[in-house]
Amino acid sequence: MLILFIALYMVFSIIIGLYSSLGVRNSTDYILAGRAIPLYMTVATVFATWFGSESVVGIPPVFINDGLRGIIAEPIGTGFCLIIVGVFYAARLYRMKLVTIGDFYRQRFGRVVEMLVSLTICASYLGWMSAQIVALGLVIKLIFNDAICFELAMLIGLAIIMLYTIVGGMKSLVVMDFIQMILIIVGLLAVAVLVAGRFDGGATEIISHAAANNKFDFWPETNFHDTLEFVATFLTLALGSVPQQDVFQRVMASKDERTAVLGSTIGGVIYIIFCFVPIFITYGISLLSPGIFEQTLEAGGDQQRILVDYIFKETPVFLQVLFFGALLSAIMSTASGTLLAPSALLAENILKDSLKLTDRGIVLTSRIGVFVFGFLVYFYSYLNVSAGVTILEIIKGAYLVTLCGAFVPLTFGVYWSKANNHGAILSIILGVGTWAILTFLEEDYIPPQLIGLLMATIGMIVGSLSSKYWKKLKTSSAY
Repeated sequence: MLILFIALYMVFSIIIGLYSSLGVRNSTDYILAGRAIPLYMTVATVFATWFGSESVVGIPPVFINDGLRGIIAEPIGTGFCLIIVGVFYAARLYRMKLVTIGDFYRQRFGRVVEMLVSLTICASYLGWMSAQIVALGLVIKLIFNDAICFELAMLIGLAIIMLYTIVGGMKSLVVMDFIQMILIIVGLLAVAVLVAGRFDGGATEIISHAAANNKFDFWPETNFHDTLEFVATFLTLALGSVPQQDVFQRVMASKDERTAVLGSTIGGVIYIIFCFVPIFITYGISLLSPGIFEQTLEAGGDQQRILVDYIFKETPVFLQVLFFGALLSAIMSTASGTLLAPSALLAENILKDSLKLTDRGIVLTSRIGVFVFGFLVYFYSYLNVSAGVTILEIIKGAYLVTLCGAFVPLTFGVYWSKANNHGAILSIILGVGTWAILTFLEEDYIPPQLIGLLMATIGMIVGSLSSKYWKKLKTSSAY
């Protein structure tokens, strides 16, 4: 029954993509769903895009091992990113009527900055998308009782997502995200109720046990290094995720400015709150089966599989259908949005001018980009799995470069009238360069991304203010 449900769900996803493609008439339809998404669907697509594999299988083991402070990056940092975008950026960017986030950098700073930032953002999506495909392969392999290899499982899942994304673009993503949000909430809440019902004290007993074992301690150890690591971890995703095309797409696809602001803000709040549901479920399982984490590690297993394995082995089929429907929905909604975002940047901001693409050409190039990027992600995922990198580690590494290279030009471009292309270029060079050098040298007493962020800020200010001086100097030397 479970395999039948999964097969029907995959077929349904393809049908939605094919049906949605009928409404794609131009690049705005394909990339921004015609700028017509109402509030409830904006909230749904923001939440569903953010709520991925790490939310269900990656975050809970970290909470059990390290408590609340261990999840400062995910979901707290990423959730705050959505809130920050809604409060500080959505309205100003929406008024500019842009197609991609790269368009902002072109209008504000010129072609060179547009190219640099667009390439940087595209590269950052490899990590985020890789995490989803790894999780998708794990789930499909488990559902089929290990009858297929992990590599084939990843390929099957990726092919389904690529198909409906290539065909329907943002129009199909919005519809699927709304359906997937419902499945995520219903499925995980059903599992949470079942787990709580196995305790005499219900949910209160699980929460009280976590509190008694200091799992809700938030602040780090009171020393300089730990505090900086804590701050750096939070900022990497809270700010590094701000200049991202998938967030921007959902802002710009909203039907009006108010919807753009509220959709991102509400979606972020719901995301942070609901991420505690899989944490609650997994913590309850660890109490029902003491030693399950240690036994899994001793057997050479992966802590990220514990929740999935428990549901598969210890719950009735109807609950398995609800849970795996929710898990697949979480993964597929995030993966599809992550596939479309860099493909849109590739067509609109990297290739459009050089290839002189028409509107129809932009749509075609975006579709080809989804296909090419999908297979790049597949091979990157394979390398990560071979190296034993966890889903959460992949995601944390994905946004270091955007924090140091794209966040400062975006923020100063929005809020500082004196920011110019000289400042933006110097900001990118100093920010990314400093971070890369310190990372290579393994100098981590002060987290490299914090120094990179500081140098990017200095580069923006110095470069912007000194540009007039250099122009004057150049003019006088010409005489």
